[in-house]
This record gives sequence, structure tokens and C-alpha cells, in this order.
Amino acid sequence: MSAAASAPAARSPVLTQTWVSTTYFAQGLPFMLINFLFAAYLTDIGVKEAWIGYLNYFGLAWSLKFLWAPAVDFWGTKRRWLLLVEGALVVGFGFLTVLLMNGPRDAASASHSLLLQGAIATLAVLAVLAATHDIAIDGYYMEAISNPGEQAAYTGLRSLAFQIAKLFVRSVLLALTGWIGWHWGFGVGAMTLAILWLFHLAILPRVEVARTHRTSVPEAMRGFGSAFLSYLKQPSIWLVLALLVTYKLGDQLMFALNTTFLMREVGVSKPDLAWIGGILGSAALTAGSLLSAWAIQKYGWRRSVWPLTLGMNLNIWLYVWLAWSVAQAKVDPTHVAPGLPVVAFIYSFEQFAGGLGSSALIVFALRTCNPNFKAAHYAIATALASLGGATLGARAGEIVEHIGYTRLFLLSFSVAIPSMLILPFAVRLPQLQDPVK
Repeated sequence: MSAAASAPAARSPVLTQTWVSTTYFAQGLPFMLINFLFAAYLTDIGVKEAWIGYLNYFGLAWSLKFLWAPAVDFWGTKRRWLLLVEGALVVGFGFLTVLLMNGPRDAASASHSLLLQGAIATLAVLAVLAATHDIAIDGYYMEAISNPGEQAAYTGLRSLAFQIAKLFVRSVLLALTGWIGWHWGFGVGAMTLAILWLFHLAILPRVEVARTHRTSVPEAMRGFGSAFLSYLKQPSIWLVLALLVTYKLGDQLMFALNTTFLMREVGVSKPDLAWIGGILGSAALTAGSLLSAWAIQKYGWRRSVWPLTLGMNLNIWLYVWLAWSVAQAKVDPTHVAPGLPVVAFIYSFEQFAGGLGSSALIVFALRTCNPNFKAAHYAIATALASLGGATLGARAGEIVEHIGYTRLFLLSFSVAIPSMLILPFAVRLPQLQDPVK
């Protein structure tokens, strides 16, 4: 059974567009503070690649969130969970800001800094909270917009809002760190999230009615089991699971150390990275996501997924060339390294290519969900989709230290091949067929 009975939802298109935009911006903000801004901080103070790569282990919180996702279905309402966890994130990032105010500024002091150790421990807690926040937002979205056609129609907007959050962190917050210190980036991030929390407290429609019957622990455990088993009972589940895990694996490995590669290997400064990664890259990623969403809505998922997937994976070769060219320039005086405009173009084009697969993956994940377990099933799907980035991506630093960036990107394309081999079989599954219009 669903954790709540549906209540009449406010159907104002403007209101719906507003809360979809702000909740998915709020979903992207903690993700980027944890997975991008802190990695940039460690890169800036000179921490080794292997240790920066280990930050990808924080992604396990997103990969394992399906273990506690059913709690969002069985207790309270999605709205209540969203607001509670969002408030906890505000407090947590505020505390992280205090720690970084006097944190290390070079690799030597970082190796024995208790404040840095405390910051990393805080990030681990924040990662779990942010993953739970995602569960609540996705569950609320599916509860408030229950029609699959409408869900697909708003996919582009939610992707856009998430990408704007990335733009905000990559450009505004990163630029702030270069001007007035790293702790300001996290501090402004915390304040922004606090404003969003107050806004959501005021405007989020009450689309559910909380359970009148208080669920006991044994009942909840049975419900958890039902949620997991019902997901595993769909047709050709092993094919579904294999595609979820491998679909963006090449993309995830390629970008696991992207910030460190650009800053340390290519020599891009923080101000330049702010406009390349923040403005150009985010615009390109948004364009790719919106183009993907438009193609799926117009032509259907089954007809669109192949060109979108090829576009996402084949462009990894641009990064292979960039890494090779930069390495050659360091050993061969006659070889000219790519200039900043070329680097900006390659980075933007790769972001666009990565965005092509984003909406395709979202629609794929949504179509594997049972309406009775919306939050739990979507959490399972998205968790599996992030598993590669949290495990293989965490070893990217070690891979770079052993074989270099060029071979890392060659390996990225290699691990993208399995998804392209699985896809011809997956598109035939009944749950992935496009609805009749």
C-alpha cells in the first residue's frame, strides 16, 4: 500500500512549475557542494589525486538510499520528509562552514588537520541527508504529478532546475571562493538552502494525507520487503538492473576527477573554471538535457534512446585527445598545448553530450516504478544508476596516479560499451514502451 492517501493537489500550472523548479534546484545544491566544491577545495590546497578520488565514496549514500527509501513511503508524508531533511541540511552546511573558516590551506597542514577530518566526517553525514532529501523530493514529485505523461512533460524542467543549481555552485560559489575564501562558498550555499527551505515551507501544496494508522516496526519491515520484492518482480529484471548500473558508467568515470584534471593537469585557474565549468558547461549540459527531453516527448523513449546514448558516449574521445595533447606538450617542446578556448569548447561539448543521456535515464527510471511504491522504487533505480560513480569513480585517483589521465579516459569509453550492448534488448521490455498518445 502507499504510505499515504492522495489528497486533492493544487493544479495551478504556475505553482507546479514553481515548486518543481525550486525543489530540484534544492536537490542539486547539496549534491554539488559535496561532490564538486569540496573536491575543488582539496585540489586547490594540493591534496593527492587518490584522496580526492575517494570523495566519490560519498556517492554510496545515493547508491544505497533505497535501503531506507521505503521509510518515506510508510511514515508521514513526502512533504514533511522534504522539509525536515532540508532543514537538517541547512544546519549541517552551516556547521561545515564554521569548520572550514580555519581549515588547512596547503597539503602539509591538511595531512594532520583535525578540522579537515571533522569536515570530511560532516560531509559523510550530509551525504546521507542529501540522499534522503532526494528520495523525498522524487517521491513528492511522483505523488503530486501522478500521470506518467505529465511526469515526462516536466522532466525537462526538473533537469533544468538541477543544472541551474550546478551552474550556481560552479560559477557563483566557486568564484566567491577565489575572491574571499573557501568557507564563503559553503556559507552562501547554506544560506541559499535556508531561503529555499523557508520558501518550500510556505508554498509546497499538501498533496497527501498522512496515515492515521501508526505503522509498527514489523509492519514497516514487511512493507520494506514488499517494496524491494515488487521492484524485482518486473519483467526481465536482470536486464533492467544491468542497464541502470552501466548506462552512465563511462560518463561517471570520465568526470570523477574532472575538476582536478582541469585545474591541476590542464592549468585552468579558478576564475576561468568558474565561467567555463559554471556558465558554458552548465548551459551546454542544460541544452543537452532539454534536447533529450524534447526528443523523448516528440519521438518517444524507444526511438530516441539510441542516438542520445551514442551522443553521450562517443564524445568521450574528445577528452582522450585533450589529455593526450596536454601530456605531449609537457614532453615535446614542438607540441603546442590546447589553448583556453579549445579547452572551453571540449568541456562544453562534453557537458552537452552528457546531458543527452540525463533525461533518457530519468524516463527509464520512472518507467520501472510501481505506483504503490513510488519513492522506494525510484530510489532503487536512481541508486543503481549512481553505483558506478560511487565505486569505480572513487578509484579514479589511484588509476590516474598509476596510468595517467589519457588512459583513464580510454578506460571510461571501455566501460561505456556494455550499456550499448544491453540497450538493444532493453528497449523491447514492456515497461519501457512509450504510452499510446
